[in-house]
Amino acid sequence: MDYPQEKVMPYGGQGKKAEQVERMFDHIAPTYDRLNHTLSLGIDRWWRRRAIRWLQPFQPQLVLDVATGTGDFALLACRMLPSASLTGIDLSEGMMQVAREKVEQAGLAARIDFRREDCEALSFPDASFDAVTVAFGIRNFEHLDRGLAEMCRVLRPGGHLVILELSTPERFPMRQLFALYSKVAMPAIGRSISHDNSAYTYLPESIRAFPQGEVMQESIRRAGFTEARFRRLTFGLCTLYMATK
Repeated sequence: MDYPQEKVMPYGGQGKKAEQVERMFDHIAPTYDRLNHTLSLGIDRWWRRRAIRWLQPFQPQLVLDVATGTGDFALLACRMLPSASLTGIDLSEGMMQVAREKVEQAGLAARIDFRREDCEALSFPDASFDAVTVAFGIRNFEHLDRGLAEMCRVLRPGGHLVILELSTPERFPMRQLFALYSKVAMPAIGRSISHDNSAYTYLPESIRAFPQGEVMQESIRRAGFTEARFRRLTFGLCTLYMATK
């Protein structure tokens, strides 16, 4: 199945989306954390905690964090899941270099490792992990169905999937306020901090194009997951998807 966000690319129509996404994140890696927390007004930290709290009762031992970026979710998961070991994967070596430095400073290098992987063709054997997580990265997948199917493949039966993704509020007045913020403020703040004219124009475009709610829930089920459900957070600015294999 084709999704609109698969055709939304950071630098226009030249080259594959995955290649453009890798180049974009390598470029903005040094300023990404500051921008991320600024643009979300710090609420992204609460969203991550909410996602990991859902995993806690299952006590996963081996966790795969897909599109790990600078490792914020992996670090928090390591602290909130004290018996877990985590593997963070990403296309961008620039982002993961920031993540490795943060993990070293936190003294958690023995429990978290990072490696470059294509989320649509993972190198891990079937049923390798107890949980798979994706925080704010799934809208960057070049082929959503392939990525979901790979995450299902490497998850053991009975394992759990958690996805956090930015979304477009559905109700007045948040829908209108978010439209204004994403079209005007987000690109302006992004350009001023990252000095990338395209990255933070791409961000709101990819949010608007990404399948949300029931559509995403059905995509997760079609990939092989059961008990897929979702919960909108903070007036619909973010959506938490939860599923079991």
